Amino acid sequence: MTESPESPENPGSEPAPGTTAAPSSTATPPVADDRSSGSARIASTDDHTALREAMHRVRLEVGKAVVGQDGTVTGLLIALLSRGHVLLEGVPGVAKTLLVRSFSRALGLDTHRVQFTPDLMPGDVTGSLVYDARAGGFEFRPGPVFTHVLLADEINRTPPKTQAALLEAMEERQVSSDGVSRALPDPFLVAATQNPIEHEGTYTLPEAQLDRFLLKLVVDLPGRDAEVAVLRRHAQGFDPRRLDEAGVAPAVSAGDILAAQRAAASVAVADDVLGYVVDLARATRQSPSVQLGVSPRATTGLLAAAKAWAWLGGYPAITPDHVQTMLVPVWRHRIRLRPEAEIEGVSVDAILTSVLQQTRVPI
Repeated sequence: MTESPESPENPGSEPAPGTTAAPSSTATPPVADDRSSGSARIASTDDHTALREAMHRVRLEVGKAVVGQDGTVTGLLIALLSRGHVLLEGVPGVAKTLLVRSFSRALGLDTHRVQFTPDLMPGDVTGSLVYDARAGGFEFRPGPVFTHVLLADEINRTPPKTQAALLEAMEERQVSSDGVSRALPDPFLVAATQNPIEHEGTYTLPEAQLDRFLLKLVVDLPGRDAEVAVLRRHAQGFDPRRLDEAGVAPAVSAGDILAAQRAAASVAVADDVLGYVVDLARATRQSPSVQLGVSPRATTGLLAAAKAWAWLGGYPAITPDHVQTMLVPVWRHRIRLRPEAEIEGVSVDAILTSVLQQTRVPI
């Protein structure tokens, strides 16, 4: 989920402690592969073990099309379970779009893709009122946001006015037009991709937009072995435009996803862990290198992500370790550094690592 697949903050880089079903694709145990009805159906949505195995099966399906991004896939799962959204940042050509397409296909959910461009208008995303000559009046034509998974491709190539069209959808899960609010499907996930800001032809995402994303995941270049594996697949005829030929199939149903979201939200949290999250947030606000620390929305987001990560690992309650694992990807895009810190080359990730090291951990 971070710049390095080996980073401790990357849930995909190590097995979840205390469970036989690990997020790493190399450590995931074999599970029943019954897709005669097009997706894996869980007999009882109260069976947390079966739901957890289904979520891990999603990772295996994505792995049929994408190599070397286990941590990023785990991050997408955590966002889905937390009812959050994901911002994927990486240079062109690291399979960000393919990753989201494969992930949505493995979920078996309706998906729309919007290519964000400088001339894209807000109504092109949310929908707009269109005059119907036969009916003699205006009617609302839903935009591509009315879907389960919205792939906002290269979101930072469109002006802030169009980016802002997603604010209500991402927060309220509805679209308002002409005084009428229309609910979006459930589950609903926005997975946006962007190139690094220093690339030409991009816009800086507004802070309000960034704050709507639960996670910011940095998609790095693959390692040598992973890149060789990618080339081997292409040499054997792999076509990223034809995921059905790669064998990527739905591994869960929409009902399974909603049940897993409820299960993840039910993970317990002790008062001392809640205090630990608040202490970490206050430490970001007091850092001399930080101009704007994290908000209460960031603390609730960290709590939700830690719950999802704990549930995937089979824990009944979150621990400080779960909080520490999720802190950087949940908070890295919500902090504004002081200009002098940026000039000195201080990174947000380094600040957050320092905060973790200096904040007392509850016993």
